[in-house]
Amino acid sequence: MRMWVMIIFCILPFAGFFLELRSPVTPSIDSEHQVSAPLMKLSEYGFFDGKIAEQKPSGGVIPYTLNTPLFSDYAEKLRFIKIPSGMKAEFNDTAVFDFPVGTIIIKTFYFPNDFRNLLKGRRLIETRLLIHEEKGWKALPYIWNEDQTDATLDVAGETTTVSYVDLKGKKQIQNYIIPNMNQCKGCHNKGEILMPIGPTAWQLNGDYNYSTEKENQLIHWTRSGILASYDSLKGAPKGVVWNDPGTGTISERARIWLDINCAHCHRGDGPASSSGLQLGWQEKDPVKIGIDKTPVAAGRGSGGLKFDIVPGKPDESIFIFRLKSTDPGIMMPELGRTMIQPESIQLVSDWIRELGHQR
Repeated sequence: MRMWVMIIFCILPFAGFFLELRSPVTPSIDSEHQVSAPLMKLSEYGFFDGKIAEQKPSGGVIPYTLNTPLFSDYAEKLRFIKIPSGMKAEFNDTAVFDFPVGTIIIKTFYFPNDFRNLLKGRRLIETRLLIHEEKGWKALPYIWNEDQTDATLDVAGETTTVSYVDLKGKKQIQNYIIPNMNQCKGCHNKGEILMPIGPTAWQLNGDYNYSTEKENQLIHWTRSGILASYDSLKGAPKGVVWNDPGTGTISERARIWLDINCAHCHRGDGPASSSGLQLGWQEKDPVKIGIDKTPVAAGRGSGGLKFDIVPGKPDESIFIFRLKSTDPGIMMPELGRTMIQPESIQLVSDWIRELGHQR
């Protein structure tokens, strides 16, 4: 009897959490669409009009894109933001915008059936929500059903098989990992607080094809009344497109790729601050970027190499060794991918070679 009592008392603290998530009763949403509790179905939030798989934003939900997105095993993404009526984000030219409580950032991951022809359809895999509550940001993962009629909250995550034809016409079959709710903290972490990564001035300073016209996103957000303290594009930082040589130099494109893929951890207040690497695109100190810098901790992660970046010698640089790995104990970034991205490895390698010519 005593053993059963102990088991019950061990289970009780967790019961309320799972009942909150699995309850068939739909939690209420107030007039500003601020969520009082997690909803079980993505459709219950009212983010989209018509068939939810078409991802047509409803009133007050604004689509956006990033100049250079995070690599996620070749998944494409649809991004949207919902800011409570009458409230605005505060412009910041050095960090993620300051969003008001009640803001919801929506990101749907999908794979086109054929990357060469998007008209052949797509498969939606997951939709992640970042909800700004009074106590901070909450991450909620929703997994799409096979019929593509809705997505259901699943805090445990899962692995699913995806297939598609890539840009070279080759059929690809891969396992795609949908993270659990706690794994979201691995990237969206600032101290003990969850934070968005992408919505910055330099990532949003570019055009988007809205339903009525093409417009610069910063101007559109300002004109739509969701961005404050911003008057013109003059002086606003602009990130390049990492795989478009027409937008920037090899150095600029490599640095922006490292910024979005690595700097959320490798920054002064990030989870990897103890490494001494600070990989934000605006960092100027060559040692903090990794040039001729010895790693804080050696071992398997260094591959027996001596420096993070050896100018002119990518094959002797720890950066490239870790980007080429899929070993969980070696690879970087360590979360958000299970595959290598040869295109970005080539770009970062070209940058390191170029650094050798500058000496």
